[in-house]
Amino acid sequence: MGEWIIKRAGGDRARVGALAGMVCIVANVLLCAAKAAVGVMSGSVSIVADALNNLSDASSNIVSVLGFKLASRPADPEHPYGHGRYEYLSGLAVAVLVLLVAVELIKSSIDKIVNPTQVEFSLALVAVLTLSILVKCWMAAFNRSLGNKIDSETLIATAQDSTNDCIATGAVLLSAVVARVTSLQLDAWAGLAVGAYIAWSGVELLRDTVDPLLGSAPDPKLVAHIRSKIMSYPGVLGTHDLMVHDYGPGRQFASAHVEMAAETNPMDSHDVLDNIEQAFKDDDGLIVTLHYDPIVTDDPAVTDMRNRIDAIAKEIDPRLSIHDLRTVPGPTHTNVIFDCLRPEDMQLSSDELRSELARRVVKEYPQAVAKITVDDDYVSACQ
Repeated sequence: MGEWIIKRAGGDRARVGALAGMVCIVANVLLCAAKAAVGVMSGSVSIVADALNNLSDASSNIVSVLGFKLASRPADPEHPYGHGRYEYLSGLAVAVLVLLVAVELIKSSIDKIVNPTQVEFSLALVAVLTLSILVKCWMAAFNRSLGNKIDSETLIATAQDSTNDCIATGAVLLSAVVARVTSLQLDAWAGLAVGAYIAWSGVELLRDTVDPLLGSAPDPKLVAHIRSKIMSYPGVLGTHDLMVHDYGPGRQFASAHVEMAAETNPMDSHDVLDNIEQAFKDDDGLIVTLHYDPIVTDDPAVTDMRNRIDAIAKEIDPRLSIHDLRTVPGPTHTNVIFDCLRPEDMQLSSDELRSELARRVVKEYPQAVAKITVDDDYVSACQ
């Protein structure tokens, strides 16, 4: 089914998401109608709540379809990076709806515990709940598969919601069977447990959809790929200050500094950087902007100092690295100017790191005056 939808949509992720949402809308409306009929006839609060859950799922699917439609809108003067974050917002809306369903289910279950009523057992009840479990398991696999293929947090959130429904309906079915066999009325308690689980998963979904909106760290695999691709080109000595900005699925931008020998013709170095940027655009659909950092490589004293200071930094923390080192000799001292890349989770503050590193540099080079710029590593969470 997933492959058919992708072919039907011609590989367009917005159409894939919209078609997947429509399939889920139809399935959820049918399940809601069947469960509501059985729940009302049997007097089961958990089955009625489960039916309302399916109705909420259909609403979530409508939100998802709208999210994909809005996210596919082209860039405009007010939104030059496109509208891709609408998809994250639709995923956020799905998570909120999941939480609302959990709250309502918990409230109705508590009311049923306080005011218990008999649940009527029937084969129709078993048949509808069993069918619901099978359909929801299929929907979970269907949405997760498509979500992974088109990198959609919205579809992955929908898949998790369907998994929750499988567990919820399974608990309802189990409580009905237990009531039939033992006369123990566990319907309300099953509803309460299911509501608590759905609430927990809703919080997890909320976190996963809010993270990219807040600017979460990029995927470690993407960071490693960008670095390795830059370093694979001839003449590249190092790269640092990598930043990745996410404006929605398929709308990522990156920038980085690239170290190259200062002695090389700058036109040749610029040509290499142009080739790297174009390769990212052609191969990865990623817009990358690279800054040229010339590095002196024909002065052994400067090279040795750079290597030694980098080793000194790594003595403080193995994750530290230095770049853009240059020296300005004077009659009484030598200014040693460089940047140091600091991981966000490092215990030392920027000022403390600068002071400690300067102390160690001066100890190694008594005539030096260390002028250090501490840079934040915006992808340090991925290291």
